[in-house]
Amino acid sequence: MVIDLPFIWAGIIAFAVLAYVILDGFDLGVGILFPFFPEKHDKDLMMNSVAPVWDGNETWLVLGGGGLLAVFPLAYATILPALYAPLIIMLLGLIFRGVAFEYRWRTNRAEYLWNWAFAGGSIVAAFSQGVALGALVQGIPVTDRAYSGGWWDWLTPFSLATGVALVIGYGLLGATWLVMKTEGHLAERSRGLAFKLAFATVGAMGIFSLWTPFLEPLYLDRWFGFPTMIFSVIVPLLVLGCLYLIISGLKKGTDVQPFLASLGLFVLGYVGIGISFYPYIVPTSLTIWEAAAPDESLAFLLVGAVVLVPMILCYTAYAYWVFRGKLNPDEGYH
Repeated sequence: MVIDLPFIWAGIIAFAVLAYVILDGFDLGVGILFPFFPEKHDKDLMMNSVAPVWDGNETWLVLGGGGLLAVFPLAYATILPALYAPLIIMLLGLIFRGVAFEYRWRTNRAEYLWNWAFAGGSIVAAFSQGVALGALVQGIPVTDRAYSGGWWDWLTPFSLATGVALVIGYGLLGATWLVMKTEGHLAERSRGLAFKLAFATVGAMGIFSLWTPFLEPLYLDRWFGFPTMIFSVIVPLLVLGCLYLIISGLKKGTDVQPFLASLGLFVLGYVGIGISFYPYIVPTSLTIWEAAAPDESLAFLLVGAVVLVPMILCYTAYAYWVFRGKLNPDEGYH
């Protein structure tokens, strides 16, 4: 039996990226919501709610980016030149918010600067990720196995709108996370924001579901051609089901349900993107087989992944287990 190593590695990279999006998404979302909570006590609790896990969440970003370089070098070599600007801005945003986790607690006079570093870094990182995603979905031109587009090809109305939509979506994850992890005024304020952000997120998903198929003939065929058009019916229904679970959970006060349903929205959106351009890893220029490293390299690296990925999963699960439950205001992480 022949093992399709590029396909297996595409699944691993896709899983790593999805894990980053849903885990670091609520982390970034907490920072995005920072300006909506003027009280220092609320800001302290918000930051403490993610302080134990934020750096572990970003492990998946390293795994996804490093894995792409190792196993799909041609994709890495074409995607990076096309997206240098938004990716560098994203990394700068992540640096500012990462530093703010420590420096904010070491100063009183300059605390407001680190508040803005945390909020601004979160917003910039989320927006840049959305722009990069939009630019990737709209297609990257490749000629003779090299990027053949221009420096500003990533800057389009579609990519900018995707950036705004991802900020809204991460805000929803952050709001439902705070509902799940906090109590009192902070939780109630987050609950109110979650109501608005849930409808805004689903509305944005609807807009892009109608917009994306008309970017490329391939997408149009996938969404309205048989048999993949079946997903064009199933996915929107599941999205509406997640919206119902979010709203009903917020109304009933079941704190975990809205967060899990919000994660469901992101999983469904991710599945929709995958349906749109599989088997391309660089839409619509390179397939996963064209961009893959030699099978010998993929097999060697797979041995390491079989050990490493379960270790990361166990560490992540253990961290969330240790810090489960409502946050105690008197026993902050810092």
